[in-house]
Amino acid sequence: MSPSANALTARWAARLDDRQTVLSGAGVYPLLALLARYATGPARDELHAVAPTPATPVDSPTTRLATGFWSRAGLPLGRRWRTELDNTTRSELTGDPTVDQPRLDQWVREQTDDLIDRLPIQVRPGTALVLANALTVLVDWATPFRPAHCQPTTGPWQGRPLAGLHRCGGDPASLRVADTPAGPISLLTVTGDADVDVLLALGPAGQPAARVLPAALTALDHPATLPAPAGPGVTEDTVQGYDDRPELLVRTVGFTVTGDHDLLDHADLFGLVAAGRDGDHFPDISPQLSVSDARQSARAEFTATGFRAAAVTAIGMRAGSAPPRTTVRRRRIRLDVDRPFGFLAVHRPTGLVLIAGWVTDPTGA
Repeated sequence: MSPSANALTARWAARLDDRQTVLSGAGVYPLLALLARYATGPARDELHAVAPTPATPVDSPTTRLATGFWSRAGLPLGRRWRTELDNTTRSELTGDPTVDQPRLDQWVREQTDDLIDRLPIQVRPGTALVLANALTVLVDWATPFRPAHCQPTTGPWQGRPLAGLHRCGGDPASLRVADTPAGPISLLTVTGDADVDVLLALGPAGQPAARVLPAALTALDHPATLPAPAGPGVTEDTVQGYDDRPELLVRTVGFTVTGDHDLLDHADLFGLVAAGRDGDHFPDISPQLSVSDARQSARAEFTATGFRAAAVTAIGMRAGSAPPRTTVRRRRIRLDVDRPFGFLAVHRPTGLVLIAGWVTDPTGA
């Protein structure tokens, strides 16, 4: 899933405006791949072009992906759907939204440790089928940050007291500068204590999310690098230390970012154009099904001690019609993240980007 899911995330990020948000292509991809498996005709062709391979479960102590399917009572289900899907993931809808919506919202809260409190779509009387994924990422830093005062003197956050996070003595190798079409991008890997890292991506001043985030994603696989001092926000000086090993000083900010996305606003991106029209697109699931709703809600929190994030993706379908001791001189590299930047939560063993986002409004002090 990793290359195809990351490509979907990059294409999605390229359509962002410059508002603060968070999203997960890795949360959408498994549902698209599943629909592609049971689709026919133009709907299958579109979905297969976006999700050409089945989703591979991520084996991770920090990442959980839960899936659920709810069909309206009495809806005729295809034999393949009934026999190939795990019964424990399937349940019924009563057809009464006052009963069904709270039940699915409770499922979301349970699967995301209360990071997200509701299903991103509304269950209606005409809803025939709901497919949902809940992706949760809980990371503790291998080396925590220290809370510190932060009040930028330049840029869009000038004069704002922010929840600053400082860390000194890190390995300079965790910071690299990627040479990209959007210009040089400083990429800092904040290492988790298990198998997920978070990359902070600071591009040239004025470059929007739609250029910086896709460039950062591309740089994961094509690390054309420049000398560290050439990167945005990077400076270098000489300080006193216990030995002559170079050190890295990072000054950044905490943040809480939320995002709500209507996937049908970009139906072509997700292969859902044909599937959203009236027709018999998924006969192996049920006759005359078409997609009526497709949304994602996501949340990410970056603090001194770790990173917590969740993304819930839901697709609703309608049936029939459309719904120093001794000191020496040593080199110190410093990264100041004090203006809008991107972030990527990456599963280290596979390179899968679990969560991506853009920060314009960090946590205040």
